[in-house]
Amino acid sequence: MKALAVSLLGWMLVPLVALAQQPAADLNTITSITVNGGTVEITGSKKPDFNSFTMTDPPRLVLDVSGAVFQGVDEEQPVGNGTVTGIRTATYGTESASIARILIGYEREVETDIQSSGNKLVVKVLGGGGATVAANTPAQPQGTAEVASATNTPTGANAQDAARAAASDRDTQEKAAKAAADAARADREAQEKAAADAAARAKADADAERQKQEEARLASQRQDEERRASEAAAVAERKRQEEDARVAAKRAEDERRATEQAAAEAQRQQQAQAQASAKSSAEQKRAAAQAAAEEKRAATQAAAEEKRAAAQSAAEEKRAAAQARRDEQQQAIAAAAEQKRQRAEEARASRQQRTVASRETPSRPASQGSAARESGGGQTSSRRKTMTLVGFQQQPDSSRVFVRTNEPVRYTVSESGNQVVLELENTRVVESNNTLPLDTHFFPSAVSRVEAFAAAGQSVRVVIQLKQGVRYQTRQDGGLITLDFPRPGR
Repeated sequence: MKALAVSLLGWMLVPLVALAQQPAADLNTITSITVNGGTVEITGSKKPDFNSFTMTDPPRLVLDVSGAVFQGVDEEQPVGNGTVTGIRTATYGTESASIARILIGYEREVETDIQSSGNKLVVKVLGGGGATVAANTPAQPQGTAEVASATNTPTGANAQDAARAAASDRDTQEKAAKAAADAARADREAQEKAAADAAARAKADADAERQKQEEARLASQRQDEERRASEAAAVAERKRQEEDARVAAKRAEDERRATEQAAAEAQRQQQAQAQASAKSSAEQKRAAAQAAAEEKRAATQAAAEEKRAAAQSAAEEKRAAAQARRDEQQQAIAAAAEQKRQRAEEARASRQQRTVASRETPSRPASQGSAARESGGGQTSSRRKTMTLVGFQQQPDSSRVFVRTNEPVRYTVSESGNQVVLELENTRVVESNNTLPLDTHFFPSAVSRVEAFAAAGQSVRVVIQLKQGVRYQTRQDGGLITLDFPRPGR
């Protein structure tokens, strides 16, 4: 993403005619461009006169400062601080009407605030925030106010209506984005046409100036050729005489060098023999020192490995002990769950099969010491089901605990004191977030805590702890099971 943004920055900022970065007395000289987080500060010698426009894919902001040039400012300044990807600069137009362009690339679409303060131009990225919703799952269904922790709890709504509303909003946003992209493209084309016109004018001026310089150069070249022709004869004679003297001197020098080379070769042979002997001794010493160093490194590494192995063994023992404690607790919970499941199976065998369609069960009291049980789900497939969500909602007159599965499941509901247990048969929990407890004791509700976990016999158990015994209603609609508890005092 960053590489693509920098390459597109370069495409945008390549001017048709580049000016040398030399300041003029009547121009705004830009000497510094600094980046601090999402803020870019541009410092010049005069109050800036500028125009700006934005571009997309990737997001960027273009600033054109009229009557300005750069001095000591890099053409490319990579940033990559999470907000600004980089900055590119270029100058175009004639010297008397120079335009300094600054292009700022961003990681994403942002809203900016551009302010002029004295000789500085400050570009800031405006921030924003959003509301949070507590839940034990990465995403809550649209159209409902599903709460898994202490947050505002709006009323629920039909999921299909919410999906249609979300699709309508998405279409509206896509149309708005396309309109913005078309407007940005039109602005870019206008800017490019203006740059092309300015470049054409600058090229015409430069061509005229080059023609004058070429004519002056040709006249000077003719004068130089005439002067060189008059000097050529004298130079040729002098060179001939010098060449004769050089040949004689070279012959004498070659004879002297041959004699010196023979003597030097004999001396080099003697030195080579002495160096070979010294090198052999040095190699032996170096090999011995290297062997000693290798032994020392091996001993140090062995000691470090032993220490690391001891630490790892201690950590493994600690984890094993913790796992053993967890296994013992889970086995105790699974044994109790298996007993309850067996009792539920016996009770279910005596009841009639019920349909998977939506139904409501009569209200039941969840009072101290009761052991009421009910089952539902009717005929279901033999496939293993998956519990995808467990949550809590505040309704206008009641509190709702809901469980969502990927398809309808058979279930049982049992009561013990101020505790209601919903057990989903042939079901598993995949997301670990769904096994985290929901603490709801601070709500004006009869429900104080909701917790789901995998039980024995390939089932999932949802335990609902109540502040006091109240009557409740159970409903199953496809893959959604709800238990509604009236608020205390109602």
